Amino acid sequence: MKEIKSVLFILLLLFSFVSSANRKDNRPNILFAISDDQSFAHTSFAGCKFVNTPAFDMVASEGVYFSNCIAGSPGCAPSRSSIVTGRHHWQNEQSGQHASSWMKKHIPFVDLLEANGYATGRTGKGVDPFQYARSVDDSLWRSTNAAGIEHSHIVYRKGTPGDERTANGISDINYFENFKYFLENVKGEKPFFFWYGAKEPHRGYEEDSWKRNNKNQDDIKKVPEFFPDNGIIRGDMLDYAVEIEWFDLHLQRMLQYLDEIGELENTIVVITADNGMPFPRAKANGYDYGIHVPMAIRFPKNFPGGRVVDDPVSFADLAPTILSITKTGSEGMLSMSGESMINILESKKQGIVDPSKKYVFSGRERHSSSRYENWGYPQRMIRSEDFLYIWNIKPERWPAGAPQRIKPGTEDELLPMYGIDEDGQHHSDWAFTDIDACPTKSYIVEHYDEPEIQPYFNLAVAKRAEVEFFDIKNDPYCLNNLAGNPEYSSIEQEMKDALMSELKKSGDPRVVGPDKEVFDSYIRYSPMREFPAPEK
Repeated sequence: MKEIKSVLFILLLLFSFVSSANRKDNRPNILFAISDDQSFAHTSFAGCKFVNTPAFDMVASEGVYFSNCIAGSPGCAPSRSSIVTGRHHWQNEQSGQHASSWMKKHIPFVDLLEANGYATGRTGKGVDPFQYARSVDDSLWRSTNAAGIEHSHIVYRKGTPGDERTANGISDINYFENFKYFLENVKGEKPFFFWYGAKEPHRGYEEDSWKRNNKNQDDIKKVPEFFPDNGIIRGDMLDYAVEIEWFDLHLQRMLQYLDEIGELENTIVVITADNGMPFPRAKANGYDYGIHVPMAIRFPKNFPGGRVVDDPVSFADLAPTILSITKTGSEGMLSMSGESMINILESKKQGIVDPSKKYVFSGRERHSSSRYENWGYPQRMIRSEDFLYIWNIKPERWPAGAPQRIKPGTEDELLPMYGIDEDGQHHSDWAFTDIDACPTKSYIVEHYDEPEIQPYFNLAVAKRAEVEFFDIKNDPYCLNNLAGNPEYSSIEQEMKDALMSELKKSGDPRVVGPDKEVFDSYIRYSPMREFPAPEK
C-alpha cells in the first residue's frame, strides 16, 4: 500500500510540474504600431474626411485617444530613439541623431522585456535610420536593431496575383503575414512584444495614385494654411492618404487575427506615428504639424475605454509605461526622463486627467545632410495643452537647409539658387534638402516670386526668429508668432523657464556643455552633400 501511495505521489508531482511548465504566461501582449510620417489630424477618428482609418478608429473609440501626443522629435531617428530609451533625444548622444551610430550603452526597453520572458520581434522599419555594428571592429555599437529582431521576409512580388499594393512606392513587405509568422513560429507560449513599423506614409509616393484609389480632391475640406490651395497640393495630400490607409489596412488584419486566435483582449495595442507629415513646414520642423502625432491605446481589461484624454504626453513616457505594465524593471537602462502614463490609462476620467503633467518636450538637431559641414538646425520645444514654445538655437541658419548646393564632383561650383534650373524646374536634391522631395515643395519653390505664393515660400524656408510662441488652440498651423506679445508674456516666460529647467535637468549639451556644438560633430553614415560656407 505504501508503494502504491509513493507512486501516486510521484505521478501527482510530475503532473503538477508538467502542468506548471505548460501553463500559459498570461501577462499582456503588446502590439506597437507606428507609421512613418503622419500628423495628428490625419485619421478619420480625428475628423479627417480624405483618409479612412478603421483600425485606428476602433482602437481610439474602444480605448484611450490622446489628443496631445508629442513626438520626441520631428524626425524619425531621434524620435524613435526617445521611444525605446524613455529619454529626450539630446540625452542619447549619437544614438539620438539621424543616421549616426547606435551605442551599446543606450539599452532599449525591448531588451528588458525579452529578458523578462517576452517574445520580441518586429517587421518593417525599426529604430532607424542608425548605423548598427558592421563587424567586431564596431565594438561599442549595438549589433541588432533596437526595436528587436526583424521578420520581414514575406514580401509582395510585383506582377504576381498576390500583389495587392495600392500604389507604386509602397514597401514590398507584407507586414501582416510577417506578424502572423512571428505568432505562429516564434512566440511560443510566451507573451509577446511586437513592433509593427510601417514604411508608409514616408516618401516617395506614386504621383496621382489617389486617382485609382477612390479619392476625390473635394474630400479635403481644408488645406493646411501654410500651403497654397490648388490641385497639385490636394493631389499630393491624397497620395499621402493612400499610404496612411495601407498602414491601417495591415493593422486591421493584425487586430482581426488576434481576435480570431483569442489574443486580442489580452493585447495592449499602441498606435502612433514617429513624426509629422512629409511636407514643407511639417516634418523636420518644431511646429505642431511636425511634432504632434496621433496616438491611441486599447486594453479593455485595465484601461477604461471610450475616452479622449487631453493631457500632453510624450514619446519619452512610453518606455516607463510599458515597463510598468509588464512589471519589468529598468535595471541596465540609463535614467529615463519620461514618466509612466499608467495613472492616466487606468483612470476613468476624460479631458485633463493629471493636471500635474502640464508640459512635454521635443527637440531637433540634424535631419538630412542640408548645410555646410553637415550642420543641423537645433531646436528645443515645450508644449502644453494650449501653447507651443520653440527655441531656435541657431536662427542664423536656414531652417529647411541651405538654398544652394555645391555641384557633385566639383570643389566649389554652385548649382542654381533654390535648386531651380534654367528651364524653371526645381530639383529637390539641390536645395532646402531638409524638406522631402515632393510636388508640394517643387510647386512652392518654382513659384516663389509670385506674390500669392511668396508667403508660403517664406513660411517653408525663410530664416526664423530665435523664439517662436504659438496659441495652438486658436492657431493650429503656427502662423502667428506671439513671442514678445505683452498679452501672453507671463505664459511665455513660464514656458521658457520650464524648458530651460528641463534642459538643465536632462543635461542637454546645448545648454550645459561642455561642448555645445557636439551634435554637429557626430558622423553621419547616410549619403552626404556639400554646401558652401555661410557668409559671415
